[in-house]
Amino acid sequence: MTTPPLSTAPSPVTRTQSAPRPARAFGETSTGSFATIHPHLEVTGTLGDRYDEVLTPAALEFLAELHDRFAGTRHDLLAARLQTRVDAANGRDPRFLPETAHIRDDPSWRVAGPGPGLQNRRVEITGPTDRKMAINALNSGAAVWLADQEDATSPTWANVIEGQLTLIDAVRGTLSYDGPDGKAYRVTGAPSGRQDGATPGSTPTIVMRPRGWHLVEKNLTFVDRANRRMPASGSLVDFGLYAFHNAHKLIENGSGPYFYLPKLETHLEARLWNDIFSHSEDHLNLGHGTIRATVLIETIQAAFEMDEILYELRDHCAGLNAGRWDYIFSIIKTFRARGRRFVLPDRREITMTVPFMRSYTELLVATCHRRGAYAIGGMSAFIPNRRDPAVTERALEQVAADKRREAGDGFDGTWVAHPDLIPTARAEFDAVLGDRTNQLDRTRDEVHVTAADLLDVASAGGQITEAGVRDNVRIALRYIESWLRGVGAAAIDNLMEDAATAEISRSQIWQWIHDNSVLDDGRRIDAEWVAGLVAEEMAALPRTTGDRFDDALEVFRSSALEADFPTFLTVAAYARYL
Repeated sequence: MTTPPLSTAPSPVTRTQSAPRPARAFGETSTGSFATIHPHLEVTGTLGDRYDEVLTPAALEFLAELHDRFAGTRHDLLAARLQTRVDAANGRDPRFLPETAHIRDDPSWRVAGPGPGLQNRRVEITGPTDRKMAINALNSGAAVWLADQEDATSPTWANVIEGQLTLIDAVRGTLSYDGPDGKAYRVTGAPSGRQDGATPGSTPTIVMRPRGWHLVEKNLTFVDRANRRMPASGSLVDFGLYAFHNAHKLIENGSGPYFYLPKLETHLEARLWNDIFSHSEDHLNLGHGTIRATVLIETIQAAFEMDEILYELRDHCAGLNAGRWDYIFSIIKTFRARGRRFVLPDRREITMTVPFMRSYTELLVATCHRRGAYAIGGMSAFIPNRRDPAVTERALEQVAADKRREAGDGFDGTWVAHPDLIPTARAEFDAVLGDRTNQLDRTRDEVHVTAADLLDVASAGGQITEAGVRDNVRIALRYIESWLRGVGAAAIDNLMEDAATAEISRSQIWQWIHDNSVLDDGRRIDAEWVAGLVAEEMAALPRTTGDRFDDALEVFRSSALEADFPTFLTVAAYARYL
């Protein structure tokens, strides 16, 4: 059955295969004719050890086919994002789409749900795909490992391709790592003696997160039918290489090719992913619906289209995730020039219990469970410190409270960023779930969230303090420096920081300056004052030979202190520095 356009009344949903919609390919002319160039990918990055195992001729041909079929649609959707940002700046708020009301109002359709190995998702560990961190995740006792090629990974060419090698080895049970200190890391699974229910020797189901639609891979060049050259899509590269090399082995292992989809803004972007999945299943001789995706609802725009996103991906969808940090960043970015109503306080005061964040998560749970989709909670930034018991005690208390709230609200699982947090998180979900694998029976019919509830940013209350401004400056500088060195997940001041939290830090600085915001003591925030704080924080940073703080300062200045607001700080930084 071909999926009907969302502007027409839906027919009953079945599990029959739907053919991918025709996509606009690069090089297609107005008459539909093409030049005679065969679309292909060229490798321009340096080839390291075993890179040829990833960048095989057949894998590159598959990537070229994905670009030929879908790169044009990706380009159109990114252009639509630009228009959405212009509309928001001009006062047009996001809304529940009237043209898709029939999708939201139809109680009959459901998503595919969890695939093999995804039934239990109560604790998922996130982390980058370098070999050491991957082994730690596989030995953690978590139910799922989010193998992150996105916000927790700095997209250096080495990280991108060697991350794929890590995954190839992990899927085949051959992953190992010998550290420079002589320590040997091996995959042994969850340790014995665990008191949190983890089966000794078990390893998590892998769910891989590719880069978002906005990011490119500059070390691979796509040449289209009109002989035009352009950087490859980071999303298509990450997804395509992982699916091509691992799909059949994952199925043989009892799971499947599973993905987290980041930073979607609309159901049309979900539709593109669904078409890519269907085409890939045909190309790779997989059964329709073998690929499963969990979508991160981490933009304010997507919060208004959760039903529609699930509907578009219904043959391939396992659930939604509440990506809290990018969601906060999205709100700041979208409404950064809309006045005091949308100015947020210090980052530490933007908790999951402020009203507009509660509305977002409650709507997510209710929407998921009405459609048979899992609702996965987000990541508390607190992490333990094995050398400081007081820090660890505080982190465990914060994480326990966060996971207790999520489990009580109906979430089916959650994220943690450190193996030592897994027992604490699992205990909170065990207390609510018991022997069940989910809470899909809790449909949260009492939840009624309006557009005004989602947009009530002022409900956060709170104040802006000099300490909060300094925290943002310091975190942004330290994280960007780490990212430029190729480390995408960084422990800073006992918090786990990634690209999303750095985006919050620099975007709050930009907004506070341009709104002429006032500190709690009455001082006004302006560019000159912030520049002075930046100089002080830079002077206090521990410097080492070969560090990247000077480059980090330039990235911070261009993304937080200039008149223009870059949509993502990583786009220009990647093009210039990585």
